[in-house]
Amino acid sequence: MKITSVDTLILPSGNSGATTRGTWCPILVRINTDEGISGWGEAGLAFGKGWRAGLGIVQDFAEQILDMDPMNIEQIWETLFRKTFWGLGGGTVISAAMSAIDIALFDIKGKALKLPVYQLLGGKTNDNLRAYASQIQFNWGTNVEKQRLTEPEEYAEVTRRVMAEGYDCVKVDPVIVPDTSGKSWNIRGPLENHVLRAAYDRVAAIREAGGKDLDIIIELHSNTDTVSAIQLAQLLEPFRIFYYEEPAHPLNVENFTEIKKTTSIPLASGERIYTRHGYRPFFEKRLLDVVQPDLCLCGGLSEAKKICDMAWIYDSSVQIHVCGSPISKAAALQIEAAIPNFLIHEHNARALYPSNRESCIYDYQPVNGRYKVPELPGIGQEPTEECLSRAKIVTIAKKDTYFKY
Repeated sequence: MKITSVDTLILPSGNSGATTRGTWCPILVRINTDEGISGWGEAGLAFGKGWRAGLGIVQDFAEQILDMDPMNIEQIWETLFRKTFWGLGGGTVISAAMSAIDIALFDIKGKALKLPVYQLLGGKTNDNLRAYASQIQFNWGTNVEKQRLTEPEEYAEVTRRVMAEGYDCVKVDPVIVPDTSGKSWNIRGPLENHVLRAAYDRVAAIREAGGKDLDIIIELHSNTDTVSAIQLAQLLEPFRIFYYEEPAHPLNVENFTEIKKTTSIPLASGERIYTRHGYRPFFEKRLLDVVQPDLCLCGGLSEAKKICDMAWIYDSSVQIHVCGSPISKAAALQIEAAIPNFLIHEHNARALYPSNRESCIYDYQPVNGRYKVPELPGIGQEPTEECLSRAKIVTIAKKDTYFKY
């Protein structure tokens, strides 16, 4: 089998078309072969800035893999890592492109062998995957009047609504949405009392509404620094926090060392840590109790499996970071089924939006807060024909010569 072409596209997810980019529009790759089997992958740049670079790098990297055997996934990963020059430097955009290609290759291999991807990763360890409702500070559901919650009672109400759907765990960022006092809202450095009070009251409302057995994950999106993260950890520790996600950015591991000294709350991070090389210092210093690799950013399924295995050596649990199209979710469910240190699945509020759910053929959703693992060959997901008809697809089918010497 040989790779004959690679298609790259921005997946229209609620926008009028692929050229109208809003705040959410995932980047997908489809790898095509001479045997008529195609595989889908995703670059993890559906949100934030950087999508144009990601789309371009996927196209550049696609040229490197034309005519290669898609079944030789490790060989292709090493080719992208070592023979593109910038692969050895890593970073968000480079790793996103490698991830998209790698996931698509696993999809091809699973389809060719008529097996779900989890079988290629060692078989099933987990079948009933616990999920949590992620980002409840932005409310929950498809027809909500207010998307940025400010008042404690709003946090209590959304918690009750989520629990009524069967979830027994929620994730919240208690400081990303400013209160309505009109006062400054600085969450770096020593925190002002009104910021601390708002964070405390919001989490207290979640705990009271959810009862003693609800698990609460606190996420700070790396918007805080070491000083403010320590303050918040000490403030919120009495609420029995499940784990503490991205209390600081991951570029300086010593910041995590300082935070870990001050709290018993398990620390988590990973969506902005790339490849096993990026995780190594965190493991060696035993700083992460929960690792959160994003399959569409960390290097794909190949690299994520290595990261999860490394985590197991250090008694770290795994929660795959999921914030993309249904392609990324489907791939996440496959690896979560296989790894023994799976902790919980992230069900992001974005996954509820009709525009996201309708972009792909299968609408995988948890039932009573639990996922069943898809049994279709490959990752078990692909875009709908209607969605593809609105996408602007760029096809790489031959190696272009940029420089002639």
